[in-house]
Amino acid sequence: MARVNDNYLKLAAGYLFPEISRRMDVFTSANPDADVIKLGIGDVVLPLGDAVRTAMHDAIDEMATADGFRGYGPSEGYDFLREAIAENDFGSRGVKIDPSEIYASDGSKCDSANIQEIFADDCSLAVSDPVYPVYVDTNVMAGRTGQPDEGGRYAGITYLPCTEESGFMPALPEEPVDLVYLCSPNNPTGTVAPKEELAKWVEWARANEAIILFDAAYERFITEDHLPHSIYEIDGARECAIEFRSFSKTAGFTGIRCAYIVIPEELKGRDSNREQVPVSTLWSRRTNTKFNGISYPVQRGAEAIYSAEGAKEVQANIDYYMANATLIKEGLSKAGFTTFGGVNAPYVWLKTPDGQDSWQFFDNLLSQANVVGTPGSGFGACGEGYFRLSAFGIREKVEEAIERIAKGF
Repeated sequence: MARVNDNYLKLAAGYLFPEISRRMDVFTSANPDADVIKLGIGDVVLPLGDAVRTAMHDAIDEMATADGFRGYGPSEGYDFLREAIAENDFGSRGVKIDPSEIYASDGSKCDSANIQEIFADDCSLAVSDPVYPVYVDTNVMAGRTGQPDEGGRYAGITYLPCTEESGFMPALPEEPVDLVYLCSPNNPTGTVAPKEELAKWVEWARANEAIILFDAAYERFITEDHLPHSIYEIDGARECAIEFRSFSKTAGFTGIRCAYIVIPEELKGRDSNREQVPVSTLWSRRTNTKFNGISYPVQRGAEAIYSAEGAKEVQANIDYYMANATLIKEGLSKAGFTTFGGVNAPYVWLKTPDGQDSWQFFDNLLSQANVVGTPGSGFGACGEGYFRLSAFGIREKVEEAIERIAKGF
């Protein structure tokens, strides 16, 4: 009988979001007439814009001709998309990224999970707490950790508490680590690291030969002009950081699947002989070995969001979701809840009332108000006592959910 990977058995419980779906299914099966409003999983609800749809339709028609048909495309992405990304997402903010440093993918979740494959098994890592679960779980699966303790924290991982007292910002590690996962705007807390904060991390990473894995999947939701959208806005970051970006929430691509990862040519790791190795070479090799690229029509659709029409449509959707976030934040604050986030990110992070733990509050919110959110403890030990609500919802449903919660269930 084949042996299984024992590291998977270390995982303390089912992945957070399927567990939410499971509990919701149990409730709706027992209460089929309940009108459940979902503000838990961060899935978009607005349709694709006309520019994206037109570009994808045109690409399909092109593929229906002998001259326009395409088979396997470049695994790293077509030049037209990589060039559009470099010019619009980075060049527009004064950041120089070469198109060859951009690798198109099927999602930031996949990239942030798969990036650990190109690093040594004994690399040490640090994560903020609370944290997007993928960062931790994939390293557990890879064998970089020991067993979890009673609080769900794994031996072998340095946890950086993000508390209300610290403004939900992680402190620099007190011990040497090789890899650090940072997320800004943060999922789940909704906070954004200012330039001076990122500058500290870049300085620390360069001094300690560490690599920052910077998740900027929600950067388009930043509303305050002084806040950085990319870690590459910080001098020296090209030598120590990898950045992840996504079209999922910004352009409604959760069901289309397209994202990208940026690995600058200056970024180096070391092999077992302490010789420097370009990290981009390893990622390119992995990509070409394990991935056949994003479909041509999808990449044409992604390119279209950078057109004048496409950019306008994307911004309209973002404005809609951020208006939802404002409604949630202000509505719950008026109802007596302590809230955070919701200004530069589509998530509102709130304290659970009356000392309830986060899963207890989840169950009460579902059963009494018929509203679904995300328990903070699912993001880590420091998330206990907090709860995340998503602004990705239809306006009328968001308003109704706020009204139900404000009434005290």
